[in-house]
Amino acid sequence: MLAAYADAPNYDDPLAALKVGDHPDPVVPEGWVRIKMAAASLNWHDLWALRGMGSHWGRPERFPIVLGCDGAGRLDDGTPVIIYPIIGNPNWKGDETLDPDREVLSERYDGTLAEYTIVPARNVVPFPDDKLSYPAAALLGAAWITAYRMLFIKSDLKPGQSMLVQGAAGGVSTALIELGRAAGMEVWAAGRSEEKRALAKRLGAHHTIESGAKLPVQVDAVLDTVGEATWEHSIASVRTGGTIVTCGMSGGAVGKTDIPRIWIEQINIRGTFNGTLQELRDLVSFVVLHKLNPYVGSLFPLKRTEEALRKLADGKQLGKIVLEI
Repeated sequence: MLAAYADAPNYDDPLAALKVGDHPDPVVPEGWVRIKMAAASLNWHDLWALRGMGSHWGRPERFPIVLGCDGAGRLDDGTPVIIYPIIGNPNWKGDETLDPDREVLSERYDGTLAEYTIVPARNVVPFPDDKLSYPAAALLGAAWITAYRMLFIKSDLKPGQSMLVQGAAGGVSTALIELGRAAGMEVWAAGRSEEKRALAKRLGAHHTIESGAKLPVQVDAVLDTVGEATWEHSIASVRTGGTIVTCGMSGGAVGKTDIPRIWIEQINIRGTFNGTLQELRDLVSFVVLHKLNPYVGSLFPLKRTEEALRKLADGKQLGKIVLEI
């Protein structure tokens, strides 16, 4: 089968580690299912996997490994499904994101950038393909579930309250804008360019500002997917007793922290990672109920994975990049 994979990591030149070509078909063990992939989105995790960064976090990858954390396709019986990317200890009970043994696809198990992939039977969530396209559905298992958990589980926001989304045009950020608007929040979005701010407006943001610009009033929660480049602004932009939720570091890993403001103003800082299987099921229901159309920024065929990953690495992409398979 055709797949995008890495034989070995290359920290200094991750795209040099990428291979796109023939790869053995997966063998389906008992309790697992095979999915004929239709679409998969790219994530920063794919670039980190090519670098072998899991070893830096105590979660070493296996090589060779097929890339890709999320996606949508069909089971052998034709059922359309979205893949839940977290695989952990089968005896773990409760929130899968807290399982110390958890990992996502493309770390120890082959990922979704291939014609076929396999996952445990519990890791697929059916969806109505007459209401959601496969490229849109491919966004839900990583970017959108992360946004859903940030907004509905971690932020403490209630309808009518205000939120600031950092990095207005990123994959998680665009999901936050669409979800926040549908849930009745007042949505602010910060973006580096007029083009990115215009996209945020088009997706439902009530207000947009340039990255780093002072807000006219502090918000109830800041949702930060960027990291170092926006962290100081996030701390300055949240109200007393408000919450900052962080989920990424596309703009760097170490940010300046105004520690006195955090404790004097009792700012809550919460980290989050992906979401639970039940949250993915709830997200699918929410998207269908509100007739949301998850924003797909670019479409590439699987054979052009290198070009697509280069576009992601350049940081100029608007919305998510999806590979059609």
